[in-house]
Amino acid sequence: MVSTMVINKDYSRSFLTEEHLLFKQSIREFLAKEAVPFYDQWGKEGGIPCSFWKKMGDHGFLCPWLDVEFGGIGADFGYSVVLAEELEMVGSTLGGISIHSDVVAPYIASFGTIDQKQRYLPKFITGEMISAFALTELGMGSELADIQTTAIKKDGYYIVNGAKTFVTNGFKADFMIVACKTDLSPVPFQDGISLLLIDKDTPGFSRGRKLGKEQGSPDTAELFFDDAPVPVGNLLGEEGKGLSYIMQKLQQERLMCAIGSLIAAKDMLHLTMNFIKGRKAFDKKISKLKNAQCTIAEIAADIHLGRTFVDGLICKHMTGENILTEVSMAKYWITEMSKRISDKCMQLHDGYGNMGDDKIARRHRDIPLTTFFTGTDETVKLLIAKNIGF
Repeated sequence: MVSTMVINKDYSRSFLTEEHLLFKQSIREFLAKEAVPFYDQWGKEGGIPCSFWKKMGDHGFLCPWLDVEFGGIGADFGYSVVLAEELEMVGSTLGGISIHSDVVAPYIASFGTIDQKQRYLPKFITGEMISAFALTELGMGSELADIQTTAIKKDGYYIVNGAKTFVTNGFKADFMIVACKTDLSPVPFQDGISLLLIDKDTPGFSRGRKLGKEQGSPDTAELFFDDAPVPVGNLLGEEGKGLSYIMQKLQQERLMCAIGSLIAAKDMLHLTMNFIKGRKAFDKKISKLKNAQCTIAEIAADIHLGRTFVDGLICKHMTGENILTEVSMAKYWITEMSKRISDKCMQLHDGYGNMGDDKIARRHRDIPLTTFFTGTDETVKLLIAKNIGF
């Protein structure tokens, strides 16, 4: 049961209704029972078990925004925000679930054929299938058009060759959307990139090393394609329109990134405040030192400003406004802000912050990774500069 105090407190976020808050409480109680007690052990074992994904599906927490015909409830984006925030509060490793629910699934829902939707989306909702989006490549630069992975059509198949890196969920994904170059010499006004649906059992597909081998690090991997045959029926949308599709979904992806990074920073603030309240230096409580108080105040101000900015963007996104420029600003500024906050929090923890098994150390290690999600800082800045007319 949700207390009146909790509901009133969160109603300051205008996009949240009582239904959203009941959903929030349900997720929080579920995670407290099914994730928090096992989170450290999952890190030692190499990631979230498939059984947890299925439990998420059983409770209706995966892709609730999908249409009823595919098993969803047609929920609004507010439910996705609640899900992302509650998962991130437990730890960054769970962020892959939001990628699955609110990054990969929307591509299929928007651009997939009826057959593709029926093949994948019901299993997305139940947690039977884990998904990934494979876009980034080493040396790709700041332009998405620099993709080097190719898909050449031959005898009813696309023959895929290339490699992808920093793929969230890549190590356990049953299926992935892969951005490939299908036109090696694109004509003007055509991007030459296509999106292919590739299953894990495709011949010629292999996974490289897991990136981020530390305990509890997110499931991020390298993927390789060596003459991998993909049926032409696995083309998502139209051939040569991949960049157009990516740009259409970039707003929500960057907004989700900003949301997760902000929650990580907020968690570091709470961890640090709780830590220093019980510590002393020179026979004086650290919480009473002016330097510590000023640092905490700076962090709290940054987080409050970031949350106000992001909440406004969430409201605009939910009404269908085109706010890619503002969302890109939020993604860049908040991920960089979170890195600064992370460093300040570690300083306040002194040597204790470097304990490998401590949550604060994991946060400090994982937060910098968000600057690479949905585009490097350079890529994001160039889009902002272009869109403001510079």
